[in-house]
Amino acid sequence: MKETEIIRVRYWAAAKAAAGTPEDLVEVSGPVPLGEVMREVVARHPGTRLPEVIASCSVLLGDQPVGREDPESVLVRPGTSVEFLPPFAGG
Repeated sequence: MKETEIIRVRYWAAAKAAAGTPEDLVEVSGPVPLGEVMREVVARHPGTRLPEVIASCSVLLGDQPVGREDPESVLVRPGTSVEFLPPFAGG
């Protein structure tokens, strides 16, 4: 059986408010698509605005922006942080 590892998901500004927490830790057994990570964190916070908020967020994997890539085609490796940054007014 493969040992589980962690992907740290961090929320900023409106994403943090919607999730009600600054971060979640997602256990995985290897690289997973970003879309899977997104579905997992949404499932952890039912009845919140998190799905709409993260849909408008910029996403960083570590310090690398994901841009407009399809979340299903972006692999997130264990040990990587995923950061959801909502658009900021005035900047």
